[in-house]
Amino acid sequence: MTTIALACQEQLLPGTNLIQKYALAAALGYQGIELRGRGDLAFARRLPELRRARAAGVVMPTVCVEMDHFIGDFDPDRSADAVRNLRSQLSVIGELGGIGVMTPAAWGMFSRRLPPFEPPRPPAGDRQVLLDALGELGEHARAEGVTLFLEPLNRYEDHMVNRLDEAVALCAAVGLPSVRVVADTFHMNIEEDDMHRALRAAAPYLGHVQVSDSNRYQPGAGHLDWSALVRTLLELDYSGWLALECRLRGDPVRALQQAATVLRHALPRRAAA
Repeated sequence: MTTIALACQEQLLPGTNLIQKYALAAALGYQGIELRGRGDLAFARRLPELRRARAAGVVMPTVCVEMDHFIGDFDPDRSADAVRNLRSQLSVIGELGGIGVMTPAAWGMFSRRLPPFEPPRPPAGDRQVLLDALGELGEHARAEGVTLFLEPLNRYEDHMVNRLDEAVALCAAVGLPSVRVVADTFHMNIEEDDMHRALRAAAPYLGHVQVSDSNRYQPGAGHLDWSALVRTLLELDYSGWLALECRLRGDPVRALQQAATVLRHALPRRAAA
């Protein structure tokens, strides 16, 4: 029986610590908390806190990297530092019993939609930098028993990996089962001609799904058809997480409750975690 569980990113939840946040998340209908991984090895320094949370029963399946530079950076030193931080985050989430860490190629570094329109590195150079980083991180992820998830971002936030098929091509070139793709509904709504067709094509490499509505607010605040999206995932036997990554419109608790309600209603009874 296919099961899909709901997670909420930690910064969206009111509360002074992860134990309080998880109690609220569970009361609202979520089964886990998606963590955020900052740079300068800050995530590893949270290990005492994270261990206490795990001992208290907090479920923490994934980490979303939160840095100002990423694996595809034009500066080799900054790219190497992103790899160093991701290696550390993969080790930490492995210790916590989680499934993996997600990263984009880059965020906010360059867009072909804004001047000067042409990046300083050619596409072949972009591809090689990404393949080198994904290969090293994929080997480390495999050794830790977890997965590295590559997230396509929309054309205004990144110029290298915008669609699921582009992320899949990189994963296929790396050739490691520990490197998979994240589908983010906000970016897909901008970049994919047909979100359902894109999900079906990416299915063999699809490891994680992040959700927000068409306007980047919580599910239910925009125009996405959540029943249709969830139905497609179930048809693909997707059994991972739907992790809420969005802005919240209105009172935070009510917004989180709205999102959980919308997503739970989209899940058939047999598929609800």
